Amino acid sequence: MRRSQRPNTHSVPVRRGPAVAVSLLAVVGLTLTADPAAARGADPDDAPLGGISWRADLATPAADVTNVSRTEGGLRLRDPRPGPASSRSPQGQGTVLLPERVLGRAVDRITPDLEATVPTGAQVAVDVRGRDGLGRWTEWREARDDSPALLPRAVTRVQTRLTLVTAPNGSAPTVSGLRLGAELDDTPVRAEAAEAVTASVYATREGLVGGTTANGHVIVPNDHFVALPSRRGLSPKGSGEYSVRVCGPARCETAPVWDVGPWNTRDDYWNPSSVRESFKDLPQGTPEAQAAYQQGYNGGLDGSGRRVLNPAGIDLADGTFYNIGLNNNGWVTVTYLWTGTGAPTKSFPTWGTAVNIRQQATSASTRVAQLPGPTTVRVQCQVHGQLVEADGHSNDAWSYLPDYGGYISNIFIDVADSWLPGVPNC
Repeated sequence: MRRSQRPNTHSVPVRRGPAVAVSLLAVVGLTLTADPAAARGADPDDAPLGGISWRADLATPAADVTNVSRTEGGLRLRDPRPGPASSRSPQGQGTVLLPERVLGRAVDRITPDLEATVPTGAQVAVDVRGRDGLGRWTEWREARDDSPALLPRAVTRVQTRLTLVTAPNGSAPTVSGLRLGAELDDTPVRAEAAEAVTASVYATREGLVGGTTANGHVIVPNDHFVALPSRRGLSPKGSGEYSVRVCGPARCETAPVWDVGPWNTRDDYWNPSSVRESFKDLPQGTPEAQAAYQQGYNGGLDGSGRRVLNPAGIDLADGTFYNIGLNNNGWVTVTYLWTGTGAPTKSFPTWGTAVNIRQQATSASTRVAQLPGPTTVRVQCQVHGQLVEADGHSNDAWSYLPDYGGYISNIFIDVADSWLPGVPNC
């Protein structure tokens, strides 16, 4: 729709005759009265979108539970003995992956309210991730009551993972309850790289057949998986949701991330300093163990105070290790495949007030966000969806906005063409 042809942004007449497929009020929820209460009464979609909260269901069995038991008092470790395999940690650990939570709005900022008994030196970590309107998972982020998790893009589904870690003396924590609050943060856009991150890192052979990985997998001979020194890229047991492409002297292999290590457990070195969990002064792509071994970084110690004996940034299961052509530990090229989810975007102006963002490309789907007034939005892709008609104009194209986790009708994007130039199909 050309700028000169679009409906007036201050007073929008809505046709109610049979030629109108969807009224403008139904699509964007324009407030045609100065009384907000009256507007809400006329159309529930006019109600403001705020935060949302829920209590996690700790009693429902989940498919992904490792070394954790449910008791009347809550969740606790079954066995406080050491694990997981790659990190060689002397402290016991267990994890529970809670069911995915479907939300009625877009969120990217999540705050936990944890009810737990945590002995001195023990830990309970609350990690969250989200699934956006295109079905992609974000990376995991740890959420604390004093430091909410800020996801890299808006999502409409959230999943929580609890990790219980014993104190050095073996004392174990107990989790009795968890409530989570979520909202759409108003901080500047956190743009993601379009291409997956690739780095050259030192690889070691994990071995440890019979041991248990951080996601509960029991290692078998000739196994195929990798370990990375952060839970942020840890796949649920049996899945490849977070995988790497590792290339050695002979060939490349794509393998899932099923363990945490070597050396560190909070070193997501593939991330830029702005979001890296620890060791933010190191360059992106440089593991802390590598800097400690080669340059004496952190006094030559890892994050747990152990002397670093090699520069390893990845552990390879035996099958992966030998398949890519390694006979001894050595340098490999690794691509962290889940980091390539930030497809290129193009920015466009919008018009209108109280323009609704929908979960799908139809006005009947859930409203997940709203644009209060004219603004500039980042468009990632577009689809043909429900036909929208307003003031004699019609358009069936909808654009996906990654910063809001949903779709906007192209009829409200203030450009000359109905189908946005240079924007791919979703």
